[in-house]
Amino acid sequence: MELKQVGEFGLIDLLKDNTIFDSSSVVVGIGDDAAVTLPTPRQLQLLTADMLVEGVHFALETTAPWQLGYKAVAVNLSDIAAMGGTPKHAVISIAVPKHTQLDFLTNLYDGMKEICREFGVNIIGGDTVSSPQGLVINVTVAGEVEPTNLVRRSGAQIGDIVVVTGPIGNSAAGFDLLTKGNWEDYDFAWPLVTAHLTPRPQVKAGRVLAEYGATSMDDISDGLASEANEIASASGIGLIIRAADIPLSPEMIQAAGLFEKQAIDYALYGGEDFQLLFTIKPDQYRLLANQDIGVQLTAIGEVVEKAAGVVLIDRNGNRTALEPRGYNHFR
Repeated sequence: MELKQVGEFGLIDLLKDNTIFDSSSVVVGIGDDAAVTLPTPRQLQLLTADMLVEGVHFALETTAPWQLGYKAVAVNLSDIAAMGGTPKHAVISIAVPKHTQLDFLTNLYDGMKEICREFGVNIIGGDTVSSPQGLVINVTVAGEVEPTNLVRRSGAQIGDIVVVTGPIGNSAAGFDLLTKGNWEDYDFAWPLVTAHLTPRPQVKAGRVLAEYGATSMDDISDGLASEANEIASASGIGLIIRAADIPLSPEMIQAAGLFEKQAIDYALYGGEDFQLLFTIKPDQYRLLANQDIGVQLTAIGEVVEKAAGVVLIDRNGNRTALEPRGYNHFR
């Protein structure tokens, strides 16, 4: 059955079940002119939004609807994580071609509901409209953070250590496997493809890092090089990044060899890892390093004076300016 056979309100009735996972802060959910939520006293409110456009951010030839729904929410939760916050509510709007099958849309929302269930995020509203061509998904997420735990890009200080969570570059390698070859033929491909299609936002890690005094933080959506430059610009400092210390997975290194690429380039410029890049004082990092926060932590550099710029030291000790060559829509 196609969407045009049930219409907008039939679609809303079909999708609105199982959208509230923590009712304690929801007064009115889907079904009225606006949702109504109950903010937690003495918490700062966080708001973030991301739009995914067919043909720009995803291709339905390589992405299943469940995976697409999951990722559409994940990228927003990652932004909340980068501020040290807890995601609470999501508002989801979609523009859909009239010929779209209802099974596709229910699977899309099943992916959204699954990640919302995992992180206790309520889907409290949104909009559905027709699209003349291609699918567009816009997700807005509201979160909360204690004023003392709010982490911004602008707090890095000279002498801080630069740290990343998890391995970097897996998503970009997974994208190449999906689009340039028969990824099912390679036993190393699965974790890379999974990293691209269903990334895990580091919400727990973000909160722990904030509690341990991270001075600045950014999620790695556009590539490590881009995020490092964003922190440097916002904080008015320089960064030294050691290429030899950037955590690269064995699977990603194998993929780089397959495509005759440098593995480090996947990490620096690939993007969509949705890991966290942060800075922290050395004594606090030593305390943090002894904690199990569910994800690997790796120190990859230091914060230095602004005049030094953002510098990459390669494995041979050579220094080069690390340009923000990650993904940019309008470049």
